Amino acid sequence: MVFRRAVQAELANTAGAAFTVLFSIVFSVSLVRILGEAAGGRADNGAVFSIVALSALTSLPTLLTLTVFIAVLATLTRAHRDSEMVIWFSSGMSLVAWIRPVVRFAAPILALVAVLSLIVAPWANRQIAESRERFARRDDVTKIAPGRFVESGRSERVIFVEGVDLEGGKVRNIFVSQRGGAVSPSGQPLAAAEGAPPPRDQVMVAARGVIETRSDGSRYLVLLDGRRYEGEPGRPEYRMLEFERYAIRLDAPAPEPFQDRTTRSRSTADLLRDPNRFNRAELLSRIAAPISALMLALLAIPLAHVNPRVGRSANLIGAVLLFLLYQNGLEIVQTWVSRERMSFWTGTWVVHAIVAALVALLFVRRVRMLRWLPWAGRAPVAAAHAEPAAPAAGG
Repeated sequence: MVFRRAVQAELANTAGAAFTVLFSIVFSVSLVRILGEAAGGRADNGAVFSIVALSALTSLPTLLTLTVFIAVLATLTRAHRDSEMVIWFSSGMSLVAWIRPVVRFAAPILALVAVLSLIVAPWANRQIAESRERFARRDDVTKIAPGRFVESGRSERVIFVEGVDLEGGKVRNIFVSQRGGAVSPSGQPLAAAEGAPPPRDQVMVAARGVIETRSDGSRYLVLLDGRRYEGEPGRPEYRMLEFERYAIRLDAPAPEPFQDRTTRSRSTADLLRDPNRFNRAELLSRIAAPISALMLALLAIPLAHVNPRVGRSANLIGAVLLFLLYQNGLEIVQTWVSRERMSFWTGTWVVHAIVAALVALLFVRRVRMLRWLPWAGRAPVAAAHAEPAAPAAGG
């Protein structure tokens, strides 16, 4: 009982330390990536931390799976290195006896991985997709931020302002670049007549401006006392016009209901109701998360063996390679299911069966003290122990 509690405590402490390090790395990387998108105008500034938190939720199943693997591997490696396993084996206990405490430790984490993979992660992906779609549907005014170039929804216009007062509807030091085609006084592009000269790009600059909302709900950016430059890229001929008032209609996409465009943002119930090949592949990935966590926890028990003559890092290198092969194998099977090269039911067990067979093989090898090659490391007995013949007796 005392030993069991000590093992559980050490596994929990190691898992806590490993999860803290892994989560910090993933959170930092996600934060830097989302901040870069917000700075580039591809994400909402006000939703940065919510998107980062939701992204962390989507990463939790993988992080917890890796945490269980590292915790079991590190704990048993330390026991081998400090000769505690020698005492364990000398007391008549087998390596198989470690399965029970490891499974007891991993069981609540496996349940949490299942809940996260089947319920929480799809919900978080949906929230991220909705946030990004809401930002993409916002009009140009709400996207404008001081000191940043903002591209319109149709990618034909770039707007830069130095200062913005959205409540007062005033802007200052405006720069607008319009790609190709003539524009009307309202700022809308006009279709060129047949035989007309090629479209000319326009650049408008003004020291001040206002944001107006018309009676029909349309919004305009009105430049006051500015200049417009028209010309064809690559040619020196440009025309300059001065204006007192120049209105540019801003994009205002019509509100539409959110649509699930990716399988990751769909709930597990939706995947079951619509079992097409892509939904089956996504469902396969969600089911595989808790199973792979269990397989890795069991795989870490025989992999933790340390040979003092080889070094402390040899088993860690092998463990990392097996983990990568396992995860890549799951992704390959998922791709095959999405391309209908493998059936869903075969994909649910084939990779896990291979890993389970490997776990059984490693346990047999460690328990029976077998070599991978029966003849490896053996010297020829006759040659090694032969003694020189005694000299013949002289007459």
